[in-house]
Amino acid sequence: MNDTGMRPGESVPAAPRAAFPWLILAAAAGLGWLIYLLVPILTPFVTGAALAYLSDPIADRLERLRLPRTAAVIIVFLLLSVAIGLFLFLLVPALEAQLDRFFDNLPQLLRWIKTRVIPWLHMEFGIDIPLRNLEDITALLSRHWDSAGGTASYVLRSLSRSGLAVVGWLANLVLIPVVTFYLLRDWDTLVAHLHRLMPQRYAATAGKLVTEADAVLSAFMRGQLTVMLALGIIYATGLWLVGLDLAFLIGLLAGMVSFIPYAGTLVGIAAASIAALVQFGDASSLLPVLAVFGVGQAAEGMLLTPLLVGERVGLHPVAVIFSVLAGGQLFGFLGVLLALPIASVVMVLLRHVHELYKDSAFYGRPRIPPAQDPAETSD
Repeated sequence: MNDTGMRPGESVPAAPRAAFPWLILAAAAGLGWLIYLLVPILTPFVTGAALAYLSDPIADRLERLRLPRTAAVIIVFLLLSVAIGLFLFLLVPALEAQLDRFFDNLPQLLRWIKTRVIPWLHMEFGIDIPLRNLEDITALLSRHWDSAGGTASYVLRSLSRSGLAVVGWLANLVLIPVVTFYLLRDWDTLVAHLHRLMPQRYAATAGKLVTEADAVLSAFMRGQLTVMLALGIIYATGLWLVGLDLAFLIGLLAGMVSFIPYAGTLVGIAAASIAALVQFGDASSLLPVLAVFGVGQAAEGMLLTPLLVGERVGLHPVAVIFSVLAGGQLFGFLGVLLALPIASVVMVLLRHVHELYKDSAFYGRPRIPPAQDPAETSD
């Protein structure tokens, strides 16, 4: 007998081996429950990890130019910070101007609802809407926005009402770049450590799954973000050419929700149609609006998505909608952000499970015994 109390050549009992998968499942369930409890503080870490993942290929390319990793990360970090700063610097004033124009048009919108929409609803469906409620809501929104003094003032005043909210907001603002920098600097090292921790008997299969999942995530995150930005520019530019006052606001909104199939088009058409009817007062103004979103939808289906995303993600539209709703229900806004990336990885795992099932004996057709020789049967 050896030090383990087992005779030479004796194998490890099967019971611990059988219990090992259950231990993995229990650990995964415990990790999921811990993540659920930590959702309120995970937003800066998830955001930083996403920015590091998106920026890692650029840092790798700079490393190939014989730059040290830290220097490459600093360059990427500075470029990323400048890009985000310029985006916000150009976005916030334009968005505030559009919102100011929207609230200026609220009385005209109310007049259109009173003279066109409510009589039509009453005549066609017998629905009566009290006008007083609409006037009160419109007056309340206008007074609230005027007293706030615009987007930036409203955000600052809202934060100043709660010291805890200010502390949390500042902590997230500081944590996101810190987490992004350190994760981006050590990204390759962390990936190598995780690869070495994999059980060697599963290393080949795990490497294949990780490679496929990385391709799907890259296609989704980098491609879909580019598609959303391109659609927002197409919609905003088209509506601006049509002459719509709220072109930038509606185009931005439609582009932001375009990650859900057809949601960006439907939301954009509804908002732009109401804005066009209020501004121009003519049903013929809807035709250019529909043309703009028709062009955008055609560009997305035939050009943007095939080139930037491809067919590697392959999520069914119903699966996309369910993933977004389920993520929002379970984890709030963070769940909405993570829903589609997680669904893409789950899809990769399900493909692998499907392949294993098709190759299994359980799925295999029943074996037909070979035909016997007539001579043998006669004997």
